[in-house]
Parts: sequence; structure tokens; C-alpha cells
Amino acid sequence: MIVITNSSITEERIGEITAYIEKSGVQAHVSRGTDRTVIGIVGKAEPTLAEHLRQMKGVENVIKISKSYKLASRDFHPDDTVIDIKGVKIGGDNLVIMGGPCAVETPEQIDEIARLVKAAGGQVLRGGAFKPRTGPYSFQGVGVEGLAMMAEAGRRHGLLTITEVMTPEYVDVCAEYADILQVGTRNMQNFDLLRKLGTIQTPVLLKRGFSATYDEFLNAAEYMLAGGNPNVMLCERGIRTFEQYTRNTLDLAAIPVLQQLSHLPVISDPSHGTGRRELVEPMSKASVAAGANGLIIEMHTDPDNSMTGDGVQSLFPDQFAGLLKELEQIANIVGKRFDTEKAPAEAFASWKI
Repeated sequence: MIVITNSSITEERIGEITAYIEKSGVQAHVSRGTDRTVIGIVGKAEPTLAEHLRQMKGVENVIKISKSYKLASRDFHPDDTVIDIKGVKIGGDNLVIMGGPCAVETPEQIDEIARLVKAAGGQVLRGGAFKPRTGPYSFQGVGVEGLAMMAEAGRRHGLLTITEVMTPEYVDVCAEYADILQVGTRNMQNFDLLRKLGTIQTPVLLKRGFSATYDEFLNAAEYMLAGGNPNVMLCERGIRTFEQYTRNTLDLAAIPVLQQLSHLPVISDPSHGTGRRELVEPMSKASVAAGANGLIIEMHTDPDNSMTGDGVQSLFPDQFAGLLKELEQIANIVGKRFDTEKAPAEAFASWKI
């Protein structure tokens, strides 16, 4: 249920209405838009609460929301959520590029890749220190040491950092080093992890489970929003279908659908979405054309010898730089802002394949 207030309501009156709602044994979440302030009600409310609220001064309407996710719903928050992280805005008409290796390997590796991500025009350095792998004998990451390596590389080259967190116990330490925490596809419904992430304010990139519906995806986001963390991004990273040519099937329709259903920023992952280097570029362009607020792309200086074995889906540095240059043109057409400074093409000459 949401309470829509009139345009002339005062902050004092909003506080009085919120107090009345919470006195009824449910939670009240205030969302201030450009034209209206909306109060979302979470919890099982008494049937009479809606009628009482309708009669209160300053209330324009009370609407019952049938969706199980309320705080993630655009009904509750009509305006796009824009997350500002140290001046980098994610959401709305901004386009953000997150680039880097699947996993942090050495200080030299992550520092060089950070330099190239920045030179190409990226704003966020990605890299895993803890890697959830399908097989128990696969490379699992270098742990906390990798977090420190990536944080230092990000600071040196003026990039935000994003890394995956796998368990509630590691949330605080990962948040200490990284600007954005990522929840991987296998943990989308790790509810203990989601609840813990709801208790902090560090932005979270939530990846869609490879068999999850839109409703299941948005309900996972709801766990963090309901816990008190409003800084949540959604990531379409490909779903499991009957097709075996690609690693996954990137659901491009998810981008506009999620933007219709929710106010949260939507990021696309064409690397995991396809699993094939030659498909990352066209699907990146298609994602931006579909309205994505950003991309998270794997890039490696030596993908053939990547420790994770995911090199087949990683771009070479010159491919990454060339792609970002083309994405800027597409962004302009669809009304997205992507105007970061880039290094001259000569900076990538040694990486041509």
C-alpha cells in the first residue's frame, strides 16, 4: 500500500502521517519525488488503515499494491533512482561502464588493467577476490589480499571499484575495500546475505539468478531495500535456456521491462550473458540501445592465460577502448550521458590483436 500526498504538504505533516502509520505496527518508507511525496507501507496492515489514511489532511490518495515487492516498485517510487558514488552517478540518463578482469590475480595485473579501463573512459574497476565456482577445484580467488590490490589500483587511477561478496560474514570487510558490492547469480536468493546487505549503505549490484523470473529478481532486491539500503542496482547477466552455443542467453527484454516495473538502475552484463568474446561488443551496443544504465564488461590484458578460465569472454584492451568509443555515439542517440575523458588511440597500440 502506498500513500500519495498532495504537493503542498509540509515535512512536519509527513512526519505526523509516518508516525501514525508506524503506530499501527507496520513500516513506513518515504520517497520524495519531483512532484509528490509517496509513503510506502510495508507489513500486514489492518483493513481499516487505508480508510483512515484517506481521511487525513495532506493525503491525496491511498493505493493498494498487489505486487509482493513494494519498495522496488515504480508505483512507490515514480522517479528513477540515481545513486551517486563519489561523484559518479548511476541511474537516470547516465551511462556507467564497469570494466576489468573476472578475478584479481596480481598487483601488477590489476594495476595495469585499471590504467587501461580509465584510459578507455570507464568509471568503475571490476574484479573478483572471492570467486564462487561451479567446480570445487577451480580457482577460487585470492581473498582479502585481492581486495587490497584492487582498492589500491582504483585509488591510483581514479576509479570506483566493485567486487563480489559471497557470505554475510564477509560483507563488512568487502565494504571496507570496495565502493560497490556485487551479489552473484548463485547468491541472488541467499536471503541471509541480502538481509546483511540491507543493514549497510554501500551500493549493491544484484545479479539476476540464471533461472529467476522478474518477480523473483525484484523480490530479492526488496530484501535489501526493506532492510534500509536504498542503493541497489539490478543486473541482467543472462539466463539459462535450451541454447548451448552461448554460455547463457542475455535477456535484452529484461532491461526495459525492469525499468517499467522498478525505479532501480539496470546494468547489463554481456560478458557472462554470452560467454563469447565476439558477441560481447554487439550485445553491449544492443543493451545501451535498449536503455541500460550501464554495462559490466570483462577485459583482460592476457585473457588466454586468465586464472579463472573465463578468458574466452574477456575483451582485449584495444577492443574495450574501441567499444566504449562506439557506445558513446549510441548513448547520445538514446539520451544517455557518457562523456568521460579518454586516452588517445595510441595508448592501446601495443594491445592490438
